[in-house]
Amino acid sequence: MNSPEDERPLVITVAPTGAEVTRADNPHVPYTPAEIAAEVRRSFEAGAAVCHLHIREDDGTPSARPDVWRETIARVRASCPGMIVMVSTGGAITMNEEERLAGLAARPDMASLTTGTTNFGEGIFSNPLPLVRRFAQRMAQANIRPEVEIFEVGMIASAQRLAREGLLAEPLHFNIMLGVPGALPGTPAHLLHVINALPAGASWSVGAVGRYQRQVTALAIVLGGHVRVGFEDNVKLTRTELARSNAEFVASAAALARAYGRPLATPEQARLLLGVPSTESERAQAPERR
Repeated sequence: MNSPEDERPLVITVAPTGAEVTRADNPHVPYTPAEIAAEVRRSFEAGAAVCHLHIREDDGTPSARPDVWRETIARVRASCPGMIVMVSTGGAITMNEEERLAGLAARPDMASLTTGTTNFGEGIFSNPLPLVRRFAQRMAQANIRPEVEIFEVGMIASAQRLAREGLLAEPLHFNIMLGVPGALPGTPAHLLHVINALPAGASWSVGAVGRYQRQVTALAIVLGGHVRVGFEDNVKLTRTELARSNAEFVASAAALARAYGRPLATPEQARLLLGVPSTESERAQAPERR
């Protein structure tokens, strides 16, 4: 007999480009709005219900230009009806505060909100609590649903503090990122540790970098969570094989879900599961969270 976790629809998020990977890592990494939208469309057809977006300049450098944000999101929405569009407010670790917030003006459904500072490879991803508060306030003013992005267990406590302050609406939705060099490794033990520290009633998704991605994806599916895959986190399908599209990662996660008896969430189901309004008008009418 299937457990409730087995029967819960699986929300797959695709992260098609990120800010760090380049075509030197994989020649299929998308850069332009048209390329990103085409990759998201292929992933949507393969079963993704959410896209987590960064934008690039045509040469692949990270971008924060409002016109590029608007074009990218407009193209995604035109080709992927109902899909949840999420923007990154992490941007690149070299960006300033306003650059990191630039995507909010393009009216996404969701935005990532990292609730603490962490090692990030050779650099530092800086998120002091006063900055996190300002980010949360900007999302609340625009009625954009935050996805609380955590790289360490202590970031859960910071998110709960913001909820007590009225800056985040409960139940919270978390994305657990594992395998970033200098932060929590992507091992089953670390994932279980983080899940056990989440507040009651929270929903969660997990993404993992590189070689950790497949095992973490499988474990999240078994445990009733949701998953994030894509070129932002991994460029290889196997140890030796480069992926040709983000859709291959989505298809792989979908195959694992079928093997473990979990249906894929439609965009409408994903909105219910993650607490995201169904339409632009519903989001505009939602009460502002302070």
